[in-house]
Amino acid sequence: MSRSERLLELLQLLRGHRYPVSGVDLAAKLGISLRTLYRDIRSLQAQGAPIEGEAGLGYVLRAGFVLPPLMFTPDEIEALVLGARWVSERTDAELAEGARRALSKISAIVTPELRYRLEESALLIGPKGEGQLYLPQILKIRKAIESEFKLLISYGDKDRQRTQRIIWPFAIGFFDDVRVVMAWCELRSDIRHFRIDRIKELVVTEDVYPQRRQQLLNAWYKLNNISRK
Repeated sequence: MSRSERLLELLQLLRGHRYPVSGVDLAAKLGISLRTLYRDIRSLQAQGAPIEGEAGLGYVLRAGFVLPPLMFTPDEIEALVLGARWVSERTDAELAEGARRALSKISAIVTPELRYRLEESALLIGPKGEGQLYLPQILKIRKAIESEFKLLISYGDKDRQRTQRIIWPFAIGFFDDVRVVMAWCELRSDIRHFRIDRIKELVVTEDVYPQRRQQLLNAWYKLNNISRK
């Protein structure tokens, strides 16, 4: 790896962490010494990259920094194509269209060789199966999450017992066989998971819930002992 490639890779690593990451971890991922890492960080800072932190405390790339255009590797192209194909087949109409537009933009800027890999990728998405995964409610729920609006739902549990709930949606989980909305449930006064295919009726209210969705998401991570990277 050339030094310029290493510097771009270092920026990419920092960009992938919202919280400070130690110099030891960065050096290990890049396969370089700590001394070289510190020199690379000083070089990037001198070129205007807003990297904050210091030795022993960790480093973070301040939000808002835009990386220069990067060349994709063949593996990165394959990963992007596979992910976009999955999204276009198994999410709502707007995300599906977004995935197709993203691939079109990438196709316009990569080399002919990589464009061929993008357009003729041999990695395919299998059949959806019998479950209903492309649910019209998902688009409404996504909009409610963006606006932090409460939802009024009629929910049927596994025993087909219906209850009326007011929930504060903050995330959607796309699993292989089911789609789940994570939300604070006013009825239970706790975070609950609701299968979207069991939501029989759904009304997006204009009531903004009292907590920010990021606070609820952080509480969900903590509840499930999931580390934020």
